Amino acid sequence: MAAARRKTRDSFVEPAAFRSAMRELAAGVTIVTSGVGLHRRGLTATAVCSLSVEPPTLLACINREAECHRVILEHGMFCVNVLGAAGEALAARFAGRDGVRGAERFLHGDWGTLTTGAPVLGNAVAAFDCSLLEVLDGGTHSICIGRVEAVAVGASQPALVYRAGLFAHVHPAGAVASRTESKAQETP
Repeated sequence: MAAARRKTRDSFVEPAAFRSAMRELAAGVTIVTSGVGLHRRGLTATAVCSLSVEPPTLLACINREAECHRVILEHGMFCVNVLGAAGEALAARFAGRDGVRGAERFLHGDWGTLTTGAPVLGNAVAAFDCSLLEVLDGGTHSICIGRVEAVAVGASQPALVYRAGLFAHVHPAGAVASRTESKAQETP
């Protein structure tokens, strides 16, 4: 394993080295959405995790420059849509690979709502509909803490994960079914 150059205590690891190392961390793929109507926005994210069971809360790390960031703050809600293998094309779209932006990203997929009004993907493996509880500074990203107001659990399917620029489909037994190239925007 190649070691990153060590710097003084007052400085940080080089961003390129950090990004390269974080690409090795396999993670589940989600689409985080917010807004209503023509103001809907969304992005592909892997930096999402549960925070607490009681009360049910989770966190999503959102790039401050993403369109969805502003909409989450303005609307005070978001939905984390967990993707299975069937969601790979949508993950690529919401990562910006095809150049489509804004509400046009929602032209593909079966979108509805639960409690908060945030867009919920009909064939998501799971969807966590959240009201925005708190926003913490995470440097280039905001750490959005959401109180889970409603959940939806979809049909079981192989999980969609992302690692080192590739999407992979992981079956419950743990076997990797396939890998595909991706130029999704990483969000360490």
